Amino acid sequence: MRFRDRADAGRALAARLHHLRTAAPVVVGLPRGGVPVAAEIATALGAQLDVVLVRKIGAPDREELAVGAIGEDGVTVRNEAVLRELGISWDDLTDRIEHERAEIRRRAAVLRPGTRPDLRDRTVILVDDGIATGATVVAALRVLRGFGAAHVVLAVPVAPPDSLAALAPLADEIVCPVTPKRFAAVGQWYDDFTQVPDDRVRALLR
Repeated sequence: MRFRDRADAGRALAARLHHLRTAAPVVVGLPRGGVPVAAEIATALGAQLDVVLVRKIGAPDREELAVGAIGEDGVTVRNEAVLRELGISWDDLTDRIEHERAEIRRRAAVLRPGTRPDLRDRTVILVDDGIATGATVVAALRVLRGFGAAHVVLAVPVAPPDSLAALAPLADEIVCPVTPKRFAAVGQWYDDFTQVPDDRVRALLR
């Protein structure tokens, strides 16, 4: 199974999330690529749409390798195994972490058109356009728990089985229609995986 684009992936997920319509959920997307997917789900469920802001912390000289992630409200996720393998500590990354915290604040001001919705005791559906390692999703799930969400559903179009297994303890429910054992990158499962600009995210959130 492949997806034409992120909107197509969102419709495929929405069909599997219809049972949550009566729970009056809030749908939150990971910007930027998760927001077009989340928007389709929110429309189908008649739900409110928002974003949850997290940033991956890449290894020095190997940005694609996540050594952890940070999120809103000071949430921090460290990949201790990778840190040990590289022979570095979290404190070695202080400048990079502070830079990403500033980026989270900037993005909140730019992307979120109003105040963040109150998630206390709500059903919240966390959406991204796919998962590779899952570091940012771990941070996002912890952010949502910190905001008081009562029932957290992780909904993604595609992810490898081992990543989903690692995330299972952090979510109350996971919906993922494509779980390939051979997985190289999220983009390989889309015909159109072009970058989503900030103005498109802002338009969807409005």
